[in-house]
Amino acid sequence: QVQVVESGGGLVQAGGSLRLSCAASGRTFSRYVMAWFRQAPGKEREFVAVISRSGGRTDYADSVKGRFTISRDNVGNTVYLRMNSLKPEDTAVYYCAAGVGMPTSRTRDYDYWGQGTQVTVSS
Repeated sequence: QVQVVESGGGLVQAGGSLRLSCAASGRTFSRYVMAWFRQAPGKEREFVAVISRSGGRTDYADSVKGRFTISRDNVGNTVYLRMNSLKPEDTAVYYCAAGVGMPTSRTRDYDYWGQGTQVTVSS
């Protein structure tokens, strides 16, 4: 079992950058595929990015490709989401998730979720 806690959210102007962090508990962090999802008010939770156990494979939603970068530190038990060129439509609560299966974009494939961190992008 793993617990994850997100941090790094905040208010930023359009075109700005933020880096989200997700700290995981336990000594088995490297066994988990890690992903970021987001949920805007009135919308369903949607996939943002995923990274494999080793960090060698990543995948992104089309809406963030080229602007966001996911990375992980298996020594420090942390996964990051670097967000550049932020747009107002990126405003959402961002969630970190851990899963034991293959890297996917489906919420149902992830077993452990954080409480989320709010990202607000002003125009």
